[in-house]
Amino acid sequence: MTIMIPKSQSRTVCQACQAHCTLVATLEDGRVMALHGDKDDPAYHGYSCIKGREMAAVHRFPSRLLHSMRQLPDGRHEPIAVDQACREIGSRLRTIIDEHGPRSVALFIGTYGYCNFPAQAFALALMRALGSPMVFSPQTIDQPGKGIAIGMHGLWLAGNPPLESWEALLLVGTNPIVSMNGGLGPNPARALKRAQARGMKLVVIDPRRTETARRADLHLQCRPGEDGAILAGIVRELIATGRLDNAFIRDETTGLDALKASVAPFTPAMVAERAGIPAQQIIEAAAILGNARVGGVSAGTGANMSGESAVTEYLLRVIQTLRGWLLRAGEKRPNPGVLIEPLPALAAASGPSPCWDMGERMRVRGLAGTNMNLPTAALADEILMPGEGRIRALIVLGGNPVAAWPDQIKTQEAMRALDLLVCLDPRMTQTARNADYVIPPKLQLEIETNSAFYEHCGTAGLGGWGYDEPYGVVCPPVLSPPPGADVEEEWESLYRIAQSAGAPLAIRSLSILDPARAEAEETRLDMTIKPDVATVWHAVLKGAPVDYDVVARSPEGRLFPRETVVEPRPEGWTARLDLGAAPIMQDLEAIAARKPRGDSYPFRLIARRMNDFHNSNWRESPRQRRHYSYNPAFMHPDDMAAIGVLEGEEVLIRSERATVLGIAAADEGLRPGCVSMSHAWGGAPDEPDQPAIHGTSTSRLCFTDRDYDRYSGIPLMSAIPVAISPATDNQAV
Repeated sequence: MTIMIPKSQSRTVCQACQAHCTLVATLEDGRVMALHGDKDDPAYHGYSCIKGREMAAVHRFPSRLLHSMRQLPDGRHEPIAVDQACREIGSRLRTIIDEHGPRSVALFIGTYGYCNFPAQAFALALMRALGSPMVFSPQTIDQPGKGIAIGMHGLWLAGNPPLESWEALLLVGTNPIVSMNGGLGPNPARALKRAQARGMKLVVIDPRRTETARRADLHLQCRPGEDGAILAGIVRELIATGRLDNAFIRDETTGLDALKASVAPFTPAMVAERAGIPAQQIIEAAAILGNARVGGVSAGTGANMSGESAVTEYLLRVIQTLRGWLLRAGEKRPNPGVLIEPLPALAAASGPSPCWDMGERMRVRGLAGTNMNLPTAALADEILMPGEGRIRALIVLGGNPVAAWPDQIKTQEAMRALDLLVCLDPRMTQTARNADYVIPPKLQLEIETNSAFYEHCGTAGLGGWGYDEPYGVVCPPVLSPPPGADVEEEWESLYRIAQSAGAPLAIRSLSILDPARAEAEETRLDMTIKPDVATVWHAVLKGAPVDYDVVARSPEGRLFPRETVVEPRPEGWTARLDLGAAPIMQDLEAIAARKPRGDSYPFRLIARRMNDFHNSNWRESPRQRRHYSYNPAFMHPDDMAAIGVLEGEEVLIRSERATVLGIAAADEGLRPGCVSMSHAWGGAPDEPDQPAIHGTSTSRLCFTDRDYDRYSGIPLMSAIPVAISPATDNQAV
């Protein structure tokens, strides 16, 4: 369906960042003249980000691919019809599998593939049909601790109390005003302002005085990488002062004694010395959290990429459980679900579940699968390591590994070592330039969109996202592709590839959270006639609490209120939340015994979000470049003076792995001894660094095989030890 009414308005669900807000498009003569938030929208209340408001410009950028590309023997790319490209890809996949087995083909679903539900569902169906278990995603190099913590601690099925009831919020390494992660919903700045106006206290643990930290009642501006120690200290203080929901702990948990023993070494004095903060702040944080009847907790990439991802996320869940900040029997669940099936409304724990060292085993570092997918940090090694089981073909859906994966040098080497690299991407990224085929899809305004992804993020129990109320919206396409373009949706190209490979597709609903039921109710596709968009969405969201067609009748976005009351724990239910999971207790022992790192790399490079850009996505918009067209190396002014560098000058940033060029910028809100930079910038590692043009690759500074998490394999992608010095003409990178 195409809307092309002069001087009309339409709506779309933005996919430019995690917020997935509903935008109003003003059209004139078939062109989008403006995009803006909808003040009448009951979830977003007019919120929109610069990335979404500039989305129409993306459709017109010269860098947008309008035809598929095939690599020639000399490395150049030539246009090819999309149906021909898909036939060739399917044929080559079948040949590789026949010669080397299904494990030789891998899939990486990037951020923009992950939030595109039809693309994700069809890609997963293709891999099942090919018989390959090698599915990777950003989850294991972004915030892997979330799912692993749920597995070790267990999940409270009733869910969390609504934001409007919180009296305290604890945020660790996350900046929801920019990142949209933090439990404050789809309009975080508005929600935080309203919550604090009614008295909610905010505690932030972060080395940087972020936009969110500036509003904190207590900001623990710590050394990077000490989040686990700080949270252990807060847990110890809660226990020592008796600020516990003893009845809930008695009835619904196990492992308290093991937890007490493990956090005993983390006294306020010990944590203060380790984290470089006043001991009194540990006591104050515990008091704020301990005096709040209801509250919330959340961590982001800053904490998860700095080491001890699982420990940090687990201890946050422990704090939530010790305080009893969970819905109880008889209370109303605020969101009974719209397009995503909710968890059972039971005042009961799921109990611990397998979450790591499961499924397919890697050939490197003893790593295996987790409940957050296979370890992406091991994928380059799996491609490069010779022998049986080597990955020879890779499909990249909506991602840019050369920009985003840790160890950029190794990643590019791996991309070039593949027998077949396929990128479904609308432009020639650093990764796509190495691809055998690049398949450009339709863009945001050219496809049907809805609110399912953002709802799914909150419903799945990961925390930090989601709607507090039963919000739903389905928006038809706003535009048609440009005349002469040979583009289609990603799911269509994946369907064509499956046809050519002789791989019949069965689509599993992403609305159904129970994997066994999703498999039992999967939709088997006719592989002779391509399905239409309506059929695809009904398969992808099969079993939704509100029928997809019902939601689609309200393209303006609305609430679908229904009352869901939490039921008591069933008779004989034995599962409990685990406060003392043995692997985490072992980790706490190791953290307590860890000595300060003495090396010749005195700075710590930490991750940050930039409000105007999201990951490695489009950066051509002049409006988005109004502040920066690159990712500066933010430093405290005292550190800049100490090394003799001025604002805007180039600096050498050196780790044990590599050296890159950055451009210095002052940030008085940054803890001294840190350099703060955004991820997924920079050119390819074999090109001269041009930080003012391409930005700086922080992933080039990472090792994948040192300081990595034993559960997910994520290495240090933040809190990276680095040395910084002024750049001179004779110091080539």
